[in-house]
Amino acid sequence: MMRIRLPNKWLSVLQEAGGISRFTGRFFSEAFRPRYEFTEFLRQAYLIGNLSMPLAGITAFIMGLVLTIQSRPTLVEFGAEAWLPMMVSVSLVREIVPVITALICAGKIGSGIGAELGSMRVTEQIDAMEVSGTNPFKFLVVTRVAACTLMIPIICILADAIGLYGAYLGINIRGVVSWGLFWNQVFETLQFSDIAPAVIKTYFFGFAIGIVGCYKGYYSKRGTEGVGRSANSAVVVASLMVFIIDLIAVQVADLLNLT
Repeated sequence: MMRIRLPNKWLSVLQEAGGISRFTGRFFSEAFRPRYEFTEFLRQAYLIGNLSMPLAGITAFIMGLVLTIQSRPTLVEFGAEAWLPMMVSVSLVREIVPVITALICAGKIGSGIGAELGSMRVTEQIDAMEVSGTNPFKFLVVTRVAACTLMIPIICILADAIGLYGAYLGINIRGVVSWGLFWNQVFETLQFSDIAPAVIKTYFFGFAIGIVGCYKGYYSKRGTEGVGRSANSAVVVASLMVFIIDLIAVQVADLLNLT
């Protein structure tokens, strides 16, 4: 019987995917089983939101400002300058802000979780929790993944508002559009089909970032060098997962619109 041998790189990718899948299954088996760590969950939610919101807000503001300034000359050339608030609002809310914010969170939150849990693993703190009768998976992993899943959509919604404010300032750099007229055009343009898919996919972004960061840190090896590898790998894999989820979400949304 002929055996197919995969290259080592492909084999490692499949092993990694299988490990993350098993880790995800363990998360769901532990998440709905008492005892619930509400205090730790709230602490992680506060830390994730407090540490990530300033950077996400600044980035969204700059994106809204730059996108407006860059798009204006093209619309002026075609005599469609009045469409600028509508075009920028749809672009920011549907795609740009959710994806960029998720990538920022993947770099900041994913690497932080990977490094924190990795250092706890190599210093045997996780082993000590298991010996003392505490469930380290529920206390360390479930709380962080749940906090990421909850907080990243909230961060994205706030970043949307900040990005639209940046777009308003960008429009008024070379023109004059009143505050009321700008927001009236924005809310007339945005539909439920624009907002709902963008918000829903951010929950999947948050879950993927939390799972990957916890997986990399929880199974970290090779001492302090392994902590750095875990943090770096968490960022790379989480960023890749964000793009894959975004691609699937766009296809599903498009398919539902056609039916």
